[in-house]
Amino acid sequence: MSEPSGRVLWRYSASELAAVIAGGQASSVDVVSAHIDRIAEVNPKLNAITVEMADEALAAARRADATAQDDRGPLHGVPFTIKENIDQMGYATTNGVAALAEAEPSEDAVTVARMKAAGAIAIGRTNLPEFGLRVATENAFRGRTMNPWSRDHTAGGSSGGEGSAIASGMSPIGIGNDIGGSIRNPALCCGGAGLKATSGRIPRVMSNPPGDPGLSGQLMSVEGPMARTIADLRLGLEVMAGRSPRDPRTVDAPLFGAPAVKRAGVVRSIPGVDLSEGALGAVDEAAAALEADGWQIDYVDPPELERVKEVWAHLLAFDFRSTIDMLDLVMGDDEVELLRTLIEWCRFEDPSEATLFTERSRIQRAWSQVFSEHSVLLGPGWTTPPFEHGEDVAAGRQLDILHERLGFIVPANVLGFPAVALSTGVHDGLPVGVQVYADHWREDLCLAAAAVVEAENPAPTPIDPVF
Repeated sequence: MSEPSGRVLWRYSASELAAVIAGGQASSVDVVSAHIDRIAEVNPKLNAITVEMADEALAAARRADATAQDDRGPLHGVPFTIKENIDQMGYATTNGVAALAEAEPSEDAVTVARMKAAGAIAIGRTNLPEFGLRVATENAFRGRTMNPWSRDHTAGGSSGGEGSAIASGMSPIGIGNDIGGSIRNPALCCGGAGLKATSGRIPRVMSNPPGDPGLSGQLMSVEGPMARTIADLRLGLEVMAGRSPRDPRTVDAPLFGAPAVKRAGVVRSIPGVDLSEGALGAVDEAAAALEADGWQIDYVDPPELERVKEVWAHLLAFDFRSTIDMLDLVMGDDEVELLRTLIEWCRFEDPSEATLFTERSRIQRAWSQVFSEHSVLLGPGWTTPPFEHGEDVAAGRQLDILHERLGFIVPANVLGFPAVALSTGVHDGLPVGVQVYADHWREDLCLAAAAVVEAENPAPTPIDPVF
């Protein structure tokens, strides 16, 4: 079958692929085959996909094409990818370490099961740093994932395999997770989009021991969709969201709330960081798009960004103190040193768990007051460009990298708010982008505002690797 509109199928978004399959313009076999060919073409350059599933995916595509129309879901026949720390039956949940190379789960993660139930077809598993504990993506077991825009610069982390695969057309949509921007960082570095949902919106479940995460994981880690378009993030949210008894933190909250006034708080400064020209330009262009759509624009300073970052670090350090000796047995020296540096820095204050919970609640209340006056907050993604490989674990630089990049990233994790990250263009050869925050359970407002920005500043992907 000829490809619709003369476009190669790997360039289509997930929503577009679902539509052409439903309309009979392409079969699922056509679509899956196109992405398998694309993986063969570019993955050797990028090392984004660690496990390829060509035979299984084609068999699933043939079954999909034989399925009656009435039995088809919203992603019927569309390929998707899965980060390698998310459970998928028949494949190890390696977390990027050789010690877990045989650690097959007993059942699919809820998000994986829901994507399959919607008709999506798993086509590959994607790379991450060891245990997802860096904002870059490389490990001794699977190697380094490359950014399709630059051989020298990071693809972001920890869902960097997803970010690189989606940006280069190997996958239209995938599942990542986010405890410190791990969905949004790679989307911004590679030129895509990602949604960190409200904590409790999307189940985060692991079947391998220890099963239940520590304090920081319970409070701050979420799973969610990565893609190239806002429409695909919305579709991924609709498929993945909702209560699961396997994750008692989840609720069946409505996906849409009451109409809200078009008023956006725009963030142009982050304490202690000089925003790059590209980061500021992206914010200003996004704000102009909202203003042209009738939004009132107010320039604001979100409450206590420095304290937010400190609370985030302390929550992580609280868990690492009890696990660092075990991690030292299976992780690389650079990665362990990064964690030890974070733990040591946190000893200067060393608050109790009760203090951390109190501080978190206090700052949440201050941010919620901002959202009572503004439907969304629009601000930078990464405040400075993607760094060169290895800089995040360079001696004396580890905490600097986190401080410089994550000032407007980690509030979503610490405080539980939803945030959409979207790439809006290219500056000096690397993607730039913005984030849109909203109040708890108002992903609909994040996505609506992001769609306005996207209409004027579409993502610059998919692309061929530039090297």
